[in-house]
Amino acid sequence: MRTTELVTCPREPCERLGPVAVRAAVHRWLRLIAADAELAPYLIGVDRRRLAALLTARLDAALGGTRRSPDGVPADARGPVVGGPRRPPLTGEQRWRVLDYLAAALWTLDLPAATVVDAQRAVAGLLRA
Repeated sequence: MRTTELVTCPREPCERLGPVAVRAAVHRWLRLIAADAELAPYLIGVDRRRLAALLTARLDAALGGTRRSPDGVPADARGPVVGGPRRPPLTGEQRWRVLDYLAAALWTLDLPAATVVDAQRAVAGLLRA
């Protein structure tokens, strides 16, 4: 007797990633930022749940998901997340390091390099103060 199973493997990142995988990547990314001695002070006093929700919405949109955050506000309608009136803005080097940490967090999901770059571009606007 012969059994044949039809197994499909999604080829596109948006087909492979669901909201849970994107949320896990964002939490991994925030842990990397919090572990960086220069970047960790930028997270002091920040509502990390809101930050994680915003970053998840932005990444989900970049990876082909929806373009709305959990509270229904479009991700593009929000301003900068890190920095702000009481903190100095991130330097160019610090922005690159944050984006490198994002690449590291997404790399573990086995995404194509072009998808990682698209995700970095989608998030880069949030880092400008």
